[in-house]
Amino acid sequence: MTEKSKPVLVTVLAHNEEARIALCLDSLPLEDPDVQIWVVVNGSSDSTAEIVRGYAARGVRLVDYAEGGKSRSWNRFVLDDAPDAQTYVFVDGDAQLVAGSVNALRSCLEKSGANAASAVPMNGRNAEHYRRSMVREGGLFGDCYALSGDFVRRLRTRGIRLPNDLVGDDGLIGALAHTDLGPESAWRHELVKVCPDAGFYCEPNRITLKGLRSQSARMVNYAVRRFQNRIITEIMRSEGPGGLPDNLAEAYPAALPGFKPRLSPQWYWFDRQALARMRAASGSSGGA
Repeated sequence: MTEKSKPVLVTVLAHNEEARIALCLDSLPLEDPDVQIWVVVNGSSDSTAEIVRGYAARGVRLVDYAEGGKSRSWNRFVLDDAPDAQTYVFVDGDAQLVAGSVNALRSCLEKSGANAASAVPMNGRNAEHYRRSMVREGGLFGDCYALSGDFVRRLRTRGIRLPNDLVGDDGLIGALAHTDLGPESAWRHELVKVCPDAGFYCEPNRITLKGLRSQSARMVNYAVRRFQNRIITEIMRSEGPGGLPDNLAEAYPAALPGFKPRLSPQWYWFDRQALARMRAASGSSGGA
């Protein structure tokens, strides 16, 4: 892309977010001359892209990829197409930011010299628990986080990409930031900063038939993510980020025999659904 670069590039990743995308965009610093905002719509079948086009006069730019997948779209835009920036901020299309969050993340990175900085959740039953664990572990929340320009440029130079079928980009990006693109043994807590002045609100899941279906799908995704993280951990401990496959399904045939559903009533059914999905993906990728 030939867009003139600005100090801060905000990337909003959105899939079928017509109900929330306007709230998300209205929470961003649209009038800040240092901030460029791109919305990456991927695989959507609703009016998300049309709503984003309505913000063109306010400087919001749209990329509309026909193919879905958050990690695939993250790779395609951030590593291949996005203009250069000093700070890259990432926001999910269903999140609303606390005022000042983008500048707070930028300041946090500039003052600390860290590779990544994370905003904190402001609502939800477990928000306080998540905030404490993030500070303790240096965690990232995919709803809103930032990466330094230097870190993104080194990702590009080294050709390190997220597996296209990765569920949840934040865990792997956090690990890559903590290790400074090295193996797990190079982990340094201080390379990811939690920024308490940056926060986000997410839509609470409603107790309706649609809401329950959405929550069930989310729980299966969480279970897939847990199994995927076990695969990624083994790769990071052995080969490092250079060993990450284009698609994690390539590693499923070797990994699946060692995966079993948790016996907890809370997770057993979701784990079974996750493993069934992974077995199907393994077969479609040519695995046994």
